[in-house]
Amino acid sequence: MRIERVRAVPTVSGFFFDDQRAIKRGATQDGFGYRGEPVTAGFDSIRQAGEALTVELELSDGTIAVGDCAAVQYSGAGGRDPLFRAEPYRDVVTGPVADELVGRDPAAFADTAAAIEALPASLSDGDSLHTAVRYGVSQALLDAAATARRTTRTDVLADALGTTPATEPVPVFGQSGDARRENAEKMLLKEVPVLPHGLFNSVEKLGPDGGRLREYLSWLADRVEELGSPGYHPRFHVDVYGLVGELFGPPYDRPELAEYFAELRAAAAPYPLQIEGPMDAGSRAEQIRAMATLRDGLAAAGVDVDLVADEWCNTAADVRAFVDAGAADVVQIKTPDLGGIQHSGAAVSYCDGSDTRAYLGGSCNETAISARACAHVALATDAAQVLAKPGMGFDEGYMIVTNEMRRTLARRRQAARGHAHDRLTQPTLTDRR
Repeated sequence: MRIERVRAVPTVSGFFFDDQRAIKRGATQDGFGYRGEPVTAGFDSIRQAGEALTVELELSDGTIAVGDCAAVQYSGAGGRDPLFRAEPYRDVVTGPVADELVGRDPAAFADTAAAIEALPASLSDGDSLHTAVRYGVSQALLDAAATARRTTRTDVLADALGTTPATEPVPVFGQSGDARRENAEKMLLKEVPVLPHGLFNSVEKLGPDGGRLREYLSWLADRVEELGSPGYHPRFHVDVYGLVGELFGPPYDRPELAEYFAELRAAAAPYPLQIEGPMDAGSRAEQIRAMATLRDGLAAAGVDVDLVADEWCNTAADVRAFVDAGAADVVQIKTPDLGGIQHSGAAVSYCDGSDTRAYLGGSCNETAISARACAHVALATDAAQVLAKPGMGFDEGYMIVTNEMRRTLARRRQAARGHAHDRLTQPTLTDRR
């Protein structure tokens, strides 16, 4: 079998691109949009429709393998690649990328994915081919390899990474969007393992003294008791988009910070609490120092709140740097920002043996196709948690990721039973005589 053709189709993503810098500078919401001028290069408005680019690989047996090039909601921020537009990259995929792929054996996932990573920077605006393009093409290559090998994408990735796949679904993390109460209640009714993200991306939402977040966590803990069944014990995970740093400022090991986090811990009790992106220090090195300082300060004060790295933790090298420095309890591996999907798997594996857990994240601005591909990364590496995506409605993304994992595990169990049956029914040496 070989790859015969490559097609690229501009499509839509599951949410929007937002200019994070403009929002942090106080852009005013106007209904679902924002008033004001964008400040990040490439944006025409502060909020604009998300885009994707579907990549189709036609194999010599007529089957089609698919992947979606997609980028995160806050493109161009925190060291990420610039805003992704589908149309300019259509010719890149059907030209140089196709030239690299046509004629190759689709079963050779690792080798072919590496060849795409090596394509020259001249095809993109950055130091290498745009992460969104590498992300989508690698998804299609993974799909093609699973088809050629007649196995699951989980098994292809596990083979490439040398990992042992999970035997149960990876805990799913639901994100609420701005409907942080209604969607959280949906999550509680469905007993989602990790919730609710919360989208605390402005001082107004967090509260001028951080009090609104404290009140929200207290409300959420009460609603678990009211809506959840006995034995349901979720983990709380909220994203504050660097705003704790803006409210308190450095140094991050002083008593005021520890006291505030202790208040959040008490509000969330008895449920575990992790806070994503407590500050945005302006560079990777500064962010690592700030996160490590806060983490050490909380540990010294006996405050049991886990810190999640997001800002400035974009590439595989970034993940390694945060893990090596002990700067976070959890690192978000933001799949579109790592390029080829194999890098996300390798980043999860890098956390093994450390005291940092791997959260396989991504973006609400992805697609159903990329979300399903990421479910296989989570299973192949047995990540600590995986994001429900795309979109901000919660239900759809939770369904897509959860069902993909359950179907895959059912296939793998059936295959394992078949192999065991084959071994049991093989004739012995005496039988052959």
